[in-house]
Amino acid sequence: MARPFPAHPEPPVVALVLAGGRGSRLSPLTDARAKPAVPFAGSFRMIDVVLSNIAHSGLENVWIVEQYRPFTLNRHLAGGRPWDLDSTRHGLQILPPAEGRSEEGFAAGNGHALHQQVPLLESFGASTVVVLSADHLYHLDLRPVLEQHAERGSELTVVTTEVPGDPSRYGVVQVDDDGAVTRYDYKPEQPEGQLVATEVFVYSVEALAEVTRALVAEEKASEAAGEADHDPEIDGDSLGDYGESIIPALVERGRAHEYRLDGYWRDIGTIDAYFQAHMDLVEGKGLELDRHAWPLLTNPRETAPAWIGPSASVRRSLVSPGARVEGEVEDSVIGPGVTVERGARVRRSVLLGDAVVPTGASLDAVVADLGADIPASAVGESKPGPGNITVLVPARRGPAESSDETTGV
Repeated sequence: MARPFPAHPEPPVVALVLAGGRGSRLSPLTDARAKPAVPFAGSFRMIDVVLSNIAHSGLENVWIVEQYRPFTLNRHLAGGRPWDLDSTRHGLQILPPAEGRSEEGFAAGNGHALHQQVPLLESFGASTVVVLSADHLYHLDLRPVLEQHAERGSELTVVTTEVPGDPSRYGVVQVDDDGAVTRYDYKPEQPEGQLVATEVFVYSVEALAEVTRALVAEEKASEAAGEADHDPEIDGDSLGDYGESIIPALVERGRAHEYRLDGYWRDIGTIDAYFQAHMDLVEGKGLELDRHAWPLLTNPRETAPAWIGPSASVRRSLVSPGARVEGEVEDSVIGPGVTVERGARVRRSVLLGDAVVPTGASLDAVVADLGADIPASAVGESKPGPGNITVLVPARRGPAESSDETTGV
């Protein structure tokens, strides 16, 4: 195979960020923007967390797999400059859907998306690939993870953490006393234990290639025998979610190990989880946005400092640059360009940006998208619970339009 990349003195490590999913569980915030581009904590985007961890860990080959509505995301990525990932021979690379070979085109699940990148990883000469999602909050230095992966001769390293409550919406992991992964159950109905995968996985490229190709070959054999039903023109579309196919297959090979993540971790792929992550921030127990030597990096929006008026009351809240507050704000996150007028009240709410909270408005447990139309009345639940978060969007746009791409934010 011809090598389209410069030779490396040693096999490189690639950080592969899966950023192409539709993110329907976070609708309507993802109706027309990629989930990684959803604003977070006022001044950031969701993808900033994973890219900051990668950049601080010193990884220089970062590939972003895209598919669904990438415009806003690409504008934010700015070629990798905000994270110093814009070098000539390495740095950030965008991997959009392509045509020309059976393993290319639009992905039918993240397992298929991962399989699509295997030939490129091989031609790049990568020995190891770190696969990460862009909808989780955590701090993680990837260097000791990679060191353990190499020292143990692992084909797969699963970064794990223990979660409170119901773990059934995650990949639940069983390990032995030596840290070897003995079982992986993807979203089990009756989970055993609280140990889950954080959606950070380190793969041996060689093992990943062997497993994905073997799974595709099995599916083709089943299809030939009339036991499977999928598009024969698409190579790997049957892989679905990698938690259902690739990871269990690697665990069965007996060289999978865990790396335990301590500290804060949260999946923010649903409206309820996204809202609660912001409440964690205002309560002082969420992700440390300004951790010393490990700050959250972003492509900043150039705007003036926030303005707090003489009639304003602001308690336990995050107020972004460019905001103007003259009313009452409590336990909330106020994004850039938000105006809270005198006589307006905002409580336990997340306002993403460029919206006016008019006099007479009273918001409680509300998530307001960029440019949302906010009525001069009471909106939201006084005691929010799962499913009780009110999401406001601009009235001028239809259900499939995003304020990011229609207002130029």
